[in-house]
Amino acid sequence: MLQTSVNCHNPDEHVVIEPAILYFGTPIALVSTLNPDGTPNLAPMSSAWALGTSVVLGLGRAGQTGLNIERTAELVINLPSDNLWAAVERLAPLTGRNPVPESKSAQFRYEPRKFEAAGLTPQPADLVGPPRVKECPLQLEATAAAVHRGQEGFLIVEAKVHRVHAARSLVRAGTSHVDTSVWRPLIYTFRHYFTTGERLGKTFRAEY
Repeated sequence: MLQTSVNCHNPDEHVVIEPAILYFGTPIALVSTLNPDGTPNLAPMSSAWALGTSVVLGLGRAGQTGLNIERTAELVINLPSDNLWAAVERLAPLTGRNPVPESKSAQFRYEPRKFEAAGLTPQPADLVGPPRVKECPLQLEATAAAVHRGQEGFLIVEAKVHRVHAARSLVRAGTSHVDTSVWRPLIYTFRHYFTTGERLGKTFRAEY
């Protein structure tokens, strides 16, 4: 009997890959800052993580957001829900830097009116100069406690959060807890937009 060899791959086997980026699943934030002329700048970013009341942001040094933070230290970290993905994508190819840096010129274009371009609404903050984004269910007013120049042209910003605004529909009545059954954050996974799915469980430290 003629025998044939079948090339079977084990789906659980690990292989070495070289992905272009390592956005393995992080929330998107819209960071608002103030330009030197007092107008607002708004930029999407997806390198952020929280530790206590601090949020660490990774930003490109070639953008206007990093320059504004280095100059004023004030920012608002606005967290969009999944239904705002198209507005985020409208912001994606825009920069508030004029002239556009050579490193960005092939993919980005200058736009001084970011809120209007994205179809979003500025909303006054309480404690800092940059506006909040009205459509974002969570808004964190913050100041930069430290700014580090990282490798590969990045800025690493340690932002101290001073005030959190939450849409009433997200807050469990009588508490300061975000209702995780309602909150649908916009997640960036290998340059694609997703949101959270079915809740699988909770950690032992969960308060409800």
